Amino acid sequence: MTPVTISQGSGPIVLGLPHTGTYLPDEVAQKLNLNGRKLADTDWHIDQLYEGLLPDTTTVTANFHRYVIDANRDPSGNSLYPGQNTTTLVPLTDFDGRDIWDVAPTTAEIGLRCEAFHAAYHAALAEELDRVRGLHGVAILYDCHSIRSSIPFLFDGVLPDFNIGTNVGATCAPAIESAVTEICAQAEGYTSTLNGRFKGGWTTRHYGRPQDGIHAIQMELAQSAYLTTEAAPWTYDRTKAEPLRAQLAKILTTLADLAPTLGGTT
Repeated sequence: MTPVTISQGSGPIVLGLPHTGTYLPDEVAQKLNLNGRKLADTDWHIDQLYEGLLPDTTTVTANFHRYVIDANRDPSGNSLYPGQNTTTLVPLTDFDGRDIWDVAPTTAEIGLRCEAFHAAYHAALAEELDRVRGLHGVAILYDCHSIRSSIPFLFDGVLPDFNIGTNVGATCAPAIESAVTEICAQAEGYTSTLNGRFKGGWTTRHYGRPQDGIHAIQMELAQSAYLTTEAAPWTYDRTKAEPLRAQLAKILTTLADLAPTLGGTT
């Protein structure tokens, strides 16, 4: 299987999907323990949730699972949230703090995975952002994520439905942050927060350079908003998902409409 799938569009929006993949190379799968092979920390069905919401959108999807290597972590190994529980470049535990390996990866193995998977995903993402910026003078990276709404190992309480991350405003123009925040706040039946537990992962922080015409924003969705239950078999619930998709479509359409005002050439 190829590490990355790219779908090119001609619009100003690039969707990053680093955690929806479930592919495990045989040599990785054989070293995971029974708990690890459950792949519980997948961003389940996030590709289906965003599919077809906005014409001419570019998508860059990592096909490999985050237990192979996490495409949304700093390849240097630096923590995104110093002092808080989190998972590493190659996770050693799941989101509940439980071991996932019978044989943990060596430093050399992590380096090889970084070259084969992490670097491949980001080379594709960087290329598409440059291509889109060349078309419009600006590119907006919208990084798509989801997570269980209650994970005591990672955070207290229950997550809001919409968790918006801009690294406290550093990764995108204020108009982008304001527009997304307003839509989420007005979405009837949903809760939201800005730069709460999730302020944007390495992808958002790395690519978000408004001064260079690349804006980035992360959306971490609570899986309770579109799954039947937040447990295996992780069933996509169309009744829940459709009203959520309507809100996501509104967000993406608004961002595309904003692009010409951000100094682009559309």
